[in-house]
Amino acid sequence: MKGEQIKSRSRVKAHGEVFTAEREVKAMCDLVREETERVDSRFLEPACGDGNFLAEILTRKLAVVKKKYGKSFSDYEKNAVLAVSSLYGVDILADNVKACRERLFNLWDSRYKAVCKKECNEDTRKTVMFILSKNIVCGNALTLCEVDENCNDTDKPIVFSEWAFITGGMLQRSDYTFAELLAGDEKVKQKSMFDRDGEGVFLKKYVCHYRKVWKNV
Repeated sequence: MKGEQIKSRSRVKAHGEVFTAEREVKAMCDLVREETERVDSRFLEPACGDGNFLAEILTRKLAVVKKKYGKSFSDYEKNAVLAVSSLYGVDILADNVKACRERLFNLWDSRYKAVCKKECNEDTRKTVMFILSKNIVCGNALTLCEVDENCNDTDKPIVFSEWAFITGGMLQRSDYTFAELLAGDEKVKQKSMFDRDGEGVFLKKYVCHYRKVWKNV
């Protein structure tokens, strides 16, 4: 679908689906260039499609990781994982979510192989695929609920995971829901994403080596 702005007229009519052209994506990312080039800066695309914005941001982040850490396999690998863990997307259409996850993984993996070559680790690849399965989700960004096969809201809130390296190679994952933001609680609305004072509802925390996070399903 690269380069096309619509998949079909029916999808435009049913879901208002129009993809942003590459030139506009780059221009808009340039407006926040410093943030797109900060490895741990978080981005949420509420109608991510197949990932035009997220792919551009990941490309920029990985270029910075290579420039800063390309001479050290271990440092590059950790920071490349951190870069992908900072990107979030929601789309109401399951095929877009699948395409976005695959696109971001393939982009990440191509850079990983180019830098790390024979040092590439399959567990690290599984970690990145797992992170994308948690960060790129099928749901309604207006209600922050998951949707069924007919794109109708379910009663299951979207769960977002916060990822952070804490000591050495240990990666912490904290799960939150944010549907409560839309319930009219002004005290909740004033918080920022993953605010420690609790904008979202904290669910669970996991800590393990970054190459093993995919085991904590």
